[in-house]
Amino acid sequence: MWWLGYVLVLGCLAVYGLHRIYLTFCYWRRPATTGDVHSLPDVLPAVTVQLPVFNEMYVAERLIDAVAKLDWPADKLQIQVLDDSTDETTELCRARVEFWRERGLDAVHLHRSDRTGFKAGALEAGLATATGELVLVLDADFLPPEDLLRKSVGHFQDADVGMVQVRWEHLNRDYSALTKVQALLLDGHFVIEQHTRAAGGLFFNFNGTAGIWRRQAIVDAGGWQHDTLTEDLDLSYRAALAGWRFVYLLGTAAPAELPACMNGFKSQQFRWAKGSIQVARKLLPRVWRADLSLRVKLESFFHLTQNVPYLLTLLLVLLCVPPLLFENGGALASPWLALALAFGTTGTLAVYCVTSQRVLARESAVRTLLRLPMLMAVTAGICVNQARAVLEGGLGFESEFVRTPKYGITQPRQRWRALRYRGVKTLVPFAELLLAVYFATAVAYALETQQFVAVPILGIFSFGFSYVGVLSLR
Repeated sequence: MWWLGYVLVLGCLAVYGLHRIYLTFCYWRRPATTGDVHSLPDVLPAVTVQLPVFNEMYVAERLIDAVAKLDWPADKLQIQVLDDSTDETTELCRARVEFWRERGLDAVHLHRSDRTGFKAGALEAGLATATGELVLVLDADFLPPEDLLRKSVGHFQDADVGMVQVRWEHLNRDYSALTKVQALLLDGHFVIEQHTRAAGGLFFNFNGTAGIWRRQAIVDAGGWQHDTLTEDLDLSYRAALAGWRFVYLLGTAAPAELPACMNGFKSQQFRWAKGSIQVARKLLPRVWRADLSLRVKLESFFHLTQNVPYLLTLLLVLLCVPPLLFENGGALASPWLALALAFGTTGTLAVYCVTSQRVLARESAVRTLLRLPMLMAVTAGICVNQARAVLEGGLGFESEFVRTPKYGITQPRQRWRALRYRGVKTLVPFAELLLAVYFATAVAYALETQQFVAVPILGIFSFGFSYVGVLSLR
């Protein structure tokens, strides 16, 4: 009866795959336009720029300098460096803030020795002394363009707009195979998901950085809270439920650094996955009780549970080998189920990625399709890490906010391994390597018994677990 469990898991994965296709279809019904910049009001509003940093010695000065050069009147701009660091980052930030204060900018360095609430706690503490009616939040690895405020602040002339989010760009997208995979996934999110939800009147979220909040919207939503690992997603849903409208600017972008090391990437993905499930537990009941359309409620469900497919992928991984051994291939050897798996995973992901790259005029469809095997391998390879995140979030296990290390990487072959910060290491890589051996053995058995339909699936799993596990241990 292995095949029954396999088919059920595959069916659930197919539902999430079809949802991805639905979002892509909705994008083409309402494609983005370049006219997403509103004119500025006659009297410019005061803006506070909050820069939450924690041990960011390689990028903190670069960030402060970039923010100081924003094209906005000095008497309308406040810069808050919200520093929770425990290393020399604190002195670097203090010196750079003083440098810009001497040149007439309203810049302050706020250092906390107690990291209560982590990033959310720092943002909430800074809000107490913020002077701006608008608040721009930027993470340490971002390099905002000088005209970021001039391209986005005009939207706040509409009294019901509570937040404006801009698209992320990637400073080091071509650094390695890992950063190329991350760029593809993030481009899909920012081109298709964010735009479609915004254009369709659905709930979408502030991405934690490169977004501007109306201060009153934060207050009305209950302020920054730190009972989840994704304080940005949590605040977004609370503000939307309070009646505030969000604007997404696909045509305006802020570049940032992608994680270069596997452990940094995995800790980031773990935090996002666990946090989204925590927000689902916290707020989905409120969403379903709210006076909202069924369409908004269903999309909110898929949005907040979008990491559940990682848990389903792990279940699929565990279920797909026994049929080879005990049922002469069973479900896995069925060409129809193999096609269903290919469409529900690779096929839907291909449409999603090709669309985003076409919209951004980034690369040809052929080149994007050539990247898909690596993309599938990495997403399969991190499923143990992500399944753990989904389970911990669903079961209510608490954990601290683990930052993603940043190295200031902007050039190919720029070295980072000798630098100080590292992603958190766990025992998960050993499980990944065991699964790599397990699937390599399954590939050999499938070839020996001429169950060739199963070989591509098993091969991707074997390579994905090997790639992720080896880089994690390195």
